[in-house]
Amino acid sequence: MSLDITLTQLQPVGVFDGNITHNLGKMAAHVQIEWAGRTLTLYDILWRADEHGFTRAHEIAELLDVGWNELLADPDRYKQYNPPNGWGNYDNLCDFVYQYRNACWDNPQASIEISR
Repeated sequence: MSLDITLTQLQPVGVFDGNITHNLGKMAAHVQIEWAGRTLTLYDILWRADEHGFTRAHEIAELLDVGWNELLADPDRYKQYNPPNGWGNYDNLCDFVYQYRNACWDNPQASIEISR
């Protein structure tokens, strides 16, 4: 006879880390996303998700997909917002949104943490 004791604790594990320049905020602000009777922008989803009540990856995955597809549908419209200082561009924003979208799909229960 014996006594076995195990203490278990769940530790948060990062599943995605991304960084994008604020210089692309203006471009993201021009990508409109219609969702559940609301009009949001890609800027709202990327930079201000917390202020719009989004706390989990599954809540924004589809919104990121809509925004990404909108970017791809009209590159010339969005490239005009490339920062004049050269820090960031249309392709950077497209790549970032694509990677973030995929991470949200792969980890739907992940918490969204934003540092501005």
